[in-house]
Amino acid sequence: MWLEQIEKNGDVRHIPEDELDALAKEIRSFLVSHISVTGGHLASNLGAVELTIALHRALDLPKDKIIWDVGHQCYTHKILTGRKDGFELLRKSGGLSGFPKKNESETDIFETGHASNSISAGLGLAQARDLSGEDYTVCCVIGDGALSGGEAFEALNNAAKLNTNLLIILNDNNMSISAPVGGMSRYLNGIRTMPGYLDLRDNVYESLNSKRKSRMIEGIRRAKNSVKQLFVPGMMFENLGITYLGPVDGHNIRALARGISEARKVRKAVVLHVFTKKGKGYEPAEKHPSRFHGTDPFHIENGVPKGRKRAAYQDVFSTVMVKLAQRDEKICAITAAMAEGTGLKRFRNKYPERFFDVGIAEQHAVTFAAGLALGGYKPVFAVYSTFLQRAYDQVMEDVCLQNLPVVFAIDRAGLVGADGETHQGIFDLSYLATIPNLVICAPKNKWELSDMLKYAVDLGSPCAIRYPRGEAYAGLTDLRKEIETGKCEVLYEGEEILLFAVGSMVQCAREVREMLIARGRKATLVNARFVKPFDQDYLREAAASHDLIVTMEENVANGGFGERVRAFLDEEKIGMQCLSIALPDRFVAHGAPDALKEALGIDPESVFRRIVEVSPG
Repeated sequence: MWLEQIEKNGDVRHIPEDELDALAKEIRSFLVSHISVTGGHLASNLGAVELTIALHRALDLPKDKIIWDVGHQCYTHKILTGRKDGFELLRKSGGLSGFPKKNESETDIFETGHASNSISAGLGLAQARDLSGEDYTVCCVIGDGALSGGEAFEALNNAAKLNTNLLIILNDNNMSISAPVGGMSRYLNGIRTMPGYLDLRDNVYESLNSKRKSRMIEGIRRAKNSVKQLFVPGMMFENLGITYLGPVDGHNIRALARGISEARKVRKAVVLHVFTKKGKGYEPAEKHPSRFHGTDPFHIENGVPKGRKRAAYQDVFSTVMVKLAQRDEKICAITAAMAEGTGLKRFRNKYPERFFDVGIAEQHAVTFAAGLALGGYKPVFAVYSTFLQRAYDQVMEDVCLQNLPVVFAIDRAGLVGADGETHQGIFDLSYLATIPNLVICAPKNKWELSDMLKYAVDLGSPCAIRYPRGEAYAGLTDLRKEIETGKCEVLYEGEEILLFAVGSMVQCAREVREMLIARGRKATLVNARFVKPFDQDYLREAAASHDLIVTMEENVANGGFGERVRAFLDEEKIGMQCLSIALPDRFVAHGAPDALKEALGIDPESVFRRIVEVSPG
């Protein structure tokens, strides 16, 4: 009933205060109903409903600004700003994004998708506000997981110098709060922010200083800090110079509104600590918050995913890692808060002493892996392609410069689909190929992923294996040549046209070859296997019997595999024409992967048409 009255930004401020809990319940029902059909981030959004309502009640959007860290918890924000009808096409091509998008609403001011950057952006925006002489609130909403990222701490350190308000909401959904701690915390917060208390403290110190009672001063200071550290969970922030308020029950809208109002009065950076329950209001999500963090469509009555789930590349990786660890006690696994997403849950359960979750801290993860390798171990860092971007310097300086044997298992490489621009793994071949000493390979199917992982852990130097999200290709099972560094695999011999495909594009190339055969053309199909170093010797030989080479990759064209092959052909003065099939050099919006491939021209039909255009036959 109340949700129907939310048609545009600001409408929530007209809902009676005693009906806000009813509105929250309606929003949760709406989220479960729609995400069960479209898929999306459910658990995090269910946990942030009351917090978002309180923010929209206390702040005046779009004048005031909210920056959502990661942004996957912004669904209620979208509902309250008039976008609930868009949830029918949530994360679909042309539909509503699952993350903040400036082109959707003026209340989405900063597009996020990676963690730990909200405080940095908010701090910069607050400084811009002050330099311009404007007056509005800047609010950063960051989760306890995102707070583990190094950039968040860098920003907090800088924010301590701020002499103007910056509201940082710490949405903590990883632990519960007991009544005694909450009561004591509220009491101490009240005392610590009272002018009388602050004046008394300063007067006592001044008096003692005048009498040079240095030992007494230090004793009082130690006692005071010890008591605070015992009872106040925010002393880390206080010691940085940031005011700490809370904890606050994140599902009590009135308490949240009071906390936000008090926090806005503080003329410096202030952390408002809020406790929420991930998945709140939907029992399957409460019991299994990780599984419902990002979920496929599911049955509402029990939370079971819809449709039959086939083995994914992550499942293959999971199985092989456990088997390798059984045989080799030097193998370790590292994740940056993605144990389930990357398939390392089984490894964690089986070999907890060799499993390391470093939190959302990819830079640290890479250098930590370098240290393990330096100590004689074989670390495998499983990471999404889009998140490895944040550790480029560490890959170069701490691993590859020293030629340390770290394996990068690069998950979600290529078009991941529904999460959009911030999550598409379409740049890794370009940015990794610039780094000396790094071997880069990509499997054509699930069996080759297994073989490449075994190869990589025994290589003795840095190696990156990139593989896509979703169902693992099970074709070409009878073709399983032994892996040799820098050597390709010829799958089908032909002539005239050479299809030179990387990883996930081998399946596409196979279909293209069949289309060419149906047209009366002969073609060779080669599984490149290695992007760096690629098989230059084979290309020299193949030039004698082929006029056209078609490189195929699920990566941007700029700096990609095709560009490297074309440069080699030019350098060697090999007269073979080169057609590069790759993604355009731009950010790719959300949508179903197959639809995106067709729209971007890397599906079999599009590739076939382009070949015929350049080589009519």
